[in-house]
Amino acid sequence: MTAYDSLLDAVGGTPLVRLRRLTAAEGITATVYVKLEHLNPGGSVKDRAARWMVLDALRTGALAPGGTIVEGTSGNTGIGLAQAAAQVGVDIVVVVPDKTSVEKIDTLRAYGARVVVTRSGLPHEHPESVRSIARRLAEELPGGWLANQYDNPANPQAHVESTGPEIWADTGGRVTHLVAGVGTGGTISGTGQHLKDVSGGRVTVVGADPLTSVYSGGDGSPFFVEAAGHYRHPDTVDTHWPESFRPDVVDRFERVGDRESVHALLRLARLEGILVGGSSGLALAAALRTARELGPDDVVVALLPDSGRAYLSKYLSEDWLRRFGFLDEPVPGLGRDVPGPLVLDAVPDDARSPLEPGLLVLDESASAGDAAQVVEAAVARGEHDAGAPVPVVLPRPRRDHAPAVTEVRGLVTLAALVAAPALDPVSGLAVPPAVVIGTGERVDDVLGRWGAEDPGHAAVLRDGRVVAVVAHDRLAALATAAGAASSTGSPDPVSRVVEPVRATVPVGSTS
Repeated sequence: MTAYDSLLDAVGGTPLVRLRRLTAAEGITATVYVKLEHLNPGGSVKDRAARWMVLDALRTGALAPGGTIVEGTSGNTGIGLAQAAAQVGVDIVVVVPDKTSVEKIDTLRAYGARVVVTRSGLPHEHPESVRSIARRLAEELPGGWLANQYDNPANPQAHVESTGPEIWADTGGRVTHLVAGVGTGGTISGTGQHLKDVSGGRVTVVGADPLTSVYSGGDGSPFFVEAAGHYRHPDTVDTHWPESFRPDVVDRFERVGDRESVHALLRLARLEGILVGGSSGLALAAALRTARELGPDDVVVALLPDSGRAYLSKYLSEDWLRRFGFLDEPVPGLGRDVPGPLVLDAVPDDARSPLEPGLLVLDESASAGDAAQVVEAAVARGEHDAGAPVPVVLPRPRRDHAPAVTEVRGLVTLAALVAAPALDPVSGLAVPPAVVIGTGERVDDVLGRWGAEDPGHAAVLRDGRVVAVVAHDRLAALATAAGAASSTGSPDPVSRVVEPVRATVPVGSTS
């Protein structure tokens, strides 16, 4: 075993592990390896970029002894930088969005980082966005240095010099496909460039991207996988692609929905004993898709950025999965009896897909008069119940899917629209939904927490997107019918066979 003079010298050298049970279950004949980046000292692939960026800044004088590292991040880069800061003896301030897992924030603080939490989903130009706050703090703090992983050339260089050579050596030059997510773009650009160079262009580089990410042509709406993809706020004036990302290195993208990513990481834990996070599930899902089309002579390497231990309150929490509607149907390898009907049973079959924009919504910028006409027309066509509220959402020039819960500003009724002055904006009439439920929740559980003072309708989430607005009476009728069927000994027509992930920490984060 190697002895190191510094923790920073221990960064890298992570293992490749061949998947056998999962590939057998998928009927895959190609060899599939996963590179376990959570075995870096700080627990993620971002240790590599952090090490290279800090050492480069010290070498050039951009970061001086006694200075302060500042960075905006979803967490992992901040952890790598915090560990590096401790090693070289400087302070660090990390700015994170409020969707960052509790575990990551606690880890940052454990390293001694000062953590600033700000709202997620803001345009980059907004003064309270993650990047804006980080830039401002770097300018204001004495000796402040902005790591700026998105545009720092040391980010991709870390992978040119470490990740790429490791994969090439560990596969004996047999690797044919690299699959990795695209966040800042540094990992896939640096690793992919090295593999293309040493293979004479033989290696195919596949970018794993959230379905709605603009990198691969999505509508830019929010997604739930952290540290991957590119979200575009509707108010963003100019979409800035990171300088760390080299699109020419990526041969093609695999666009993966959140559900597929989450289910992939759950199956990896159950079938291979490997616990990883959401961006790893994204890369794995894309790698499995890729490998299904290949043969026994092909070698696919999927880069898995971090551990699932940083997401015990999210992707690996049964409560979170059910409340956000990610676990509501049988999943191969994940099954157990759940008594009683689920909220999914109250949603019409033609309204269940979060990937379709079928739900009636109103842009918050619309006037009350125009919005009332839209709702009245939907009622006349039989597409909407006149008494049901309508979600009010951030306006998007293009909406390919049901709205993400983070883009729903509230609910408004037709009665409220008709009663308001015609030119009043809908945004002023929207009332935040008091009850938000997931398709994976048991109806009895939902009714148990639905207070008498709460409104008569709830917003229903599937894959974190609002797919329906359901009345309390509808759920109560379902529960009554299920109880009657059970008491007469009849088979429950709405029973499900779903096995939830047993959460190590029984916490359901709403971010």
